[in-house]
Amino acid sequence: MPALIRLATEDDAAAMLDIYAPVVQDSVISFELTPPTVEEFQARIASNLTFAPWLVCEIDGKVVGYVYGARFRQRVAYQWTVEVTVYVHHDYTRRGIGRGLYVSLFECLRLQGFVNAIAVIALPNPGSVALHEQVGFEKAGVFHLVGYKHGQWLDVGWWELTLLTRETSPTAPLPFDDAIRLPDWDAALKTGEPLIRA
Repeated sequence: MPALIRLATEDDAAAMLDIYAPVVQDSVISFELTPPTVEEFQARIASNLTFAPWLVCEIDGKVVGYVYGARFRQRVAYQWTVEVTVYVHHDYTRRGIGRGLYVSLFECLRLQGFVNAIAVIALPNPGSVALHEQVGFEKAGVFHLVGYKHGQWLDVGWWELTLLTRETSPTAPLPFDDAIRLPDWDAALKTGEPLIRA
């Protein structure tokens, strides 16, 4: 059965937490120290979907990865920039899921009118760096030894991607509820599906 990329719902929280909790507990990829509860994760999904897409990838009915765009900063001048994050279930790596999710997310973000995407990566993380550079991100800089987890100080790298041409008088990005009603929205969601090896 081919992969399916769709909008996440609060009902997906437990499945996504199965992906995310081991990252929190067993790695330095996330700087959270304790995994959120299902209820906390549901609240994050609901809050985020008032702003930008949160997508999941399903294979044979199982959620195997997710991606989302989140507010980069609160100041109004940052409104065209979004921070993006992707996670893939450890049993489903190297199947193009991260890339496929990102490609779909970027198309959705472009429809909304976001101009820049920022990715923040705890270092070292060669797999994540490779994925982000594969989908077009360029390294913008490194903050050295700014995080402490599992007994070590960690660097954090910043990567940037231009989604749309920068206009001299840009219009504000569309609210998410308006964007999902656009005629091209469903096609944008499906853009990354052919890249995934189900």
